[in-house]
Amino acid sequence: MGAGTCDGKLLIAMPMLEDPNFERTVVLVLDHDDEGALGIVLNRPTGTEVGDVLDGWEVVAAAPAMVFGGGPVEPRAVVGLAVSRPGMEPGHTITSRVRTVDPTGDPDELFAEVEGARIFAGYAGWGPGQLEEEIDQGAWVVVDARPQDVLAAAPETLWADVLARQPDQLRLLATFPDDPRLN
Repeated sequence: MGAGTCDGKLLIAMPMLEDPNFERTVVLVLDHDDEGALGIVLNRPTGTEVGDVLDGWEVVAAAPAMVFGGGPVEPRAVVGLAVSRPGMEPGHTITSRVRTVDPTGDPDELFAEVEGARIFAGYAGWGPGQLEEEIDQGAWVVVDARPQDVLAAAPETLWADVLARQPDQLRLLATFPDDPRLN
């Protein structure tokens, strides 16, 4: 897999991935090049309300309106993602309608432009060649992202939901039990 081929794609953690930071995660790849990769875990709500951390952001935050754990790297770094309304100028895009937003900016300015936003604490990162190696080892599957994946109303089921819409054998993993020994 060449550099840049994962930009705007989802990484779906396979059951064999034993790193607890990434168990059953769905990661949106923001940047992938020869220097490594950077992504945001989409399905780890923290329980902290967005408005408790960033004043005014609850007006554009998608439900559940809380801060999400974006990954284990730089947990104090704040990253904002939003889904632009169809026909709106997308800004700095990750996919056709998913874009980064400045969490220090005025959320009221975004209200008319976006369907919703999410705020993430931290991110996921890989050094040069590391992500490609993990994909080759079967730790991740790369699939197409949909704008609504970023704003999933039920983040706790996003992993299974994304797998369930995939073709062939990959779809079967959506029903993989948390602990296969208890199956």
